[in-house]
Amino acid sequence: MKLAITGATGFVGSAVLDEALEMGFAVRALTRRDQPFREGAQWVRGTLDEMPALEALCEGVDAVIHIAGLTNTPDVRAFETANVTGTANVMTAMKTAKVKRLVFVSSLSARKPELSAYGASKAAAEALVQASKLDWTIVRPPAVYGPRDDDMLELFKTAKWGVVPLPPGGATSIIYVNDLARLLLVLTRQSSKNILEPDDGREGGWAHKEMAQAIGKAVGKSSVFAPHLPASILSAAASTLKLIQGDKAKLTADRVGYMCHPNWVVRSDRKPPESLWKAQVCGEEGFAKTAAWYIQKGWL
Repeated sequence: MKLAITGATGFVGSAVLDEALEMGFAVRALTRRDQPFREGAQWVRGTLDEMPALEALCEGVDAVIHIAGLTNTPDVRAFETANVTGTANVMTAMKTAKVKRLVFVSSLSARKPELSAYGASKAAAEALVQASKLDWTIVRPPAVYGPRDDDMLELFKTAKWGVVPLPPGGATSIIYVNDLARLLLVLTRQSSKNILEPDDGREGGWAHKEMAQAIGKAVGKSSVFAPHLPASILSAAASTLKLIQGDKAKLTADRVGYMCHPNWVVRSDRKPPESLWKAQVCGEEGFAKTAAWYIQKGWL
């Protein structure tokens, strides 16, 4: 099976590429810059706003997994360009190449577009996908973590000091990156128009304090201090980090908007059927694997 992947050099996309090559897919992957040779992979140089590159990416493939997008930026206007216009461009290229099957990676934040510009951009992109004549499936991952992830890295770093600062009380679902990668690849062989919300199989998700303690155990702490920080403090921290770190700041005002929502647990009626896919890595195991990788790479 010939597969096209956008975002294959990112955190989720690189895991999908690894799994795809291991499973025997022939992969064509979009990249902004030159990449080292990989058996079974063909790199296409370009971006989501370059139609010739997108058409070359889609030519002759059986399915497209669209992962590329913007998850964090100090300029919220950039979300529209990357996540909405970029998705529209991918679908236009698919139409030109006569490719029907699209697996689109969205976000749980699309359920509450009023909370963040990021979530609004993902919701708008979902609407474009649903209005298309493609054979599509939309996947809304919850918090994705695992090796190569630098978003949750700060939580692991602070946990080593015995402290994990949290947003206001609530619960969230999580998913290990390799489990998500397997699902996306399984879906390329399906034919369905639906929205799926996968997770690690933990019923009711993870209370924030439970997750903090699990991360603490993964880095060798029997317990950690996990205070809930109000939105006002998180907003002030985001403003301070913007001054100190500029565009590299992980905590932004836009992220505070959806971090403070109390329920990012996947909906049971949107979970993938177990006959199709089931998570293999539970949170405790996944956190341990992630911490070990961070340590091996000198990140932690």
